[in-house]
Amino acid sequence: MNTNDRFSNDLGHLKSIASNLLDIAARSGATAAEVDLSEGFGQSVTVRRGEVETIEYNRDKALGITVYIGHRRGHASSADFSRKALEDTVRAALSIASHTADDEYSGLADADLLARDIPDLDLYHPWDLPVEQAIELARACEAAALAVDPRIGNTEGASVYTQESQFIYANSLGFLAGFPASRHSLSCSVIAGQGDDMQRDDWYSVARAAVDLDDPVAVGERAGQRSIARLGSRKLATTKVPVLYEAPVAASLLGHFAAAASGGSLYRKSSFLLDALGQTVFSPIVQIRDAARVPRGLASSPFDDEGVATQDRDIVVDGVLNGYFLGSYSARKLGMKSTGNAGGTHNLTLASTGQDFETLLREMGTGLLVTELLGQGVNMVTGDYSRGAAGFWVENGAIAYPVEEITVAGNLKDMFRGIVAVGSDVLYRGSRQCGSILVDRMAVAGE
Repeated sequence: MNTNDRFSNDLGHLKSIASNLLDIAARSGATAAEVDLSEGFGQSVTVRRGEVETIEYNRDKALGITVYIGHRRGHASSADFSRKALEDTVRAALSIASHTADDEYSGLADADLLARDIPDLDLYHPWDLPVEQAIELARACEAAALAVDPRIGNTEGASVYTQESQFIYANSLGFLAGFPASRHSLSCSVIAGQGDDMQRDDWYSVARAAVDLDDPVAVGERAGQRSIARLGSRKLATTKVPVLYEAPVAASLLGHFAAAASGGSLYRKSSFLLDALGQTVFSPIVQIRDAARVPRGLASSPFDDEGVATQDRDIVVDGVLNGYFLGSYSARKLGMKSTGNAGGTHNLTLASTGQDFETLLREMGTGLLVTELLGQGVNMVTGDYSRGAAGFWVENGAIAYPVEEITVAGNLKDMFRGIVAVGSDVLYRGSRQCGSILVDRMAVAGE
């Protein structure tokens, strides 16, 4: 799609600026350089109790240049695209590089790994949303939540957000490419009350294209239903039971895995998955794929932050770890090759074992359904895991009552091997995508 009438600078102009930066760097003594330029704009509207609470607009641009003098590295950035600012930014980066120590692992990505074929992944879908219409969408979303039950007496509001951006990445090996992208969302958060018991919950939808968003009324109704369901929460006695992570929080387990399998954690020896390639680290039912080129994917890209071509990779097959997530620097530190993950994972997907949510409850029988996690009690070196939680106690395959002020604990190595099912209720909200995850046994600390 032509973006000339959407942004202050078209992609051709951004490419010209990037080329100029590389030329200035080369003439100023850099042996290599890489450039990032970006521009974006968006709108956010929040309605609370039917009244407009905030209307925010953003429009920004930025450039960053990294220069190398041999293996010495310097980086500087600016929001000014004028010729003088370009020269000043390069000069600042070179000054920093001149004062840094040699690092044999630093430098541009390997030339043979750079993307040559750059397909259109359908990531840009502008939403021409007048602010008046955004307000009405937010009002409809919030009203649907409040209408669920009269016990929903307060609200944190409903929001509609839309964002468009474009970027260019270039380096002195001849790579020069970029593309526009969009991201839109609807969200609602409400508070239910019964006597002294107050419970809050929310729901939201995210997509590249507005037509792929959930209906605002459906988002609001889901938020309202979730808040009502939490009324009457109890505490639990300490026990060990199966734990079902609902899809919205199950993705956090994928996040812990991605962090442990990332190059930075590995070369610093701060990961419980150190030297785990080829080993069984998950249950044999687990299949994890990093899908980089999914059309309209929320984390899709034809190349990573260093211009390295991305590819779909089967990271875990039948529970066995087949690959890490590496950028050029971490790959060199580990004596390996970049995997096209400079900047992180792409659409990291845990395959479903076929059961819907109700079936997972029945398979669990009696145990804990976790719908909210609190705190950051995860030790990535040892895998020890302990987080505050809230959710529901399940008996005989059916939800019995809500619970709160509990802690779920274990070790990620045991938890990964203890996965017995992955639901078909997959949520697409970011770079980690999975359905609900059933773990065979964990410690639950309560009263």
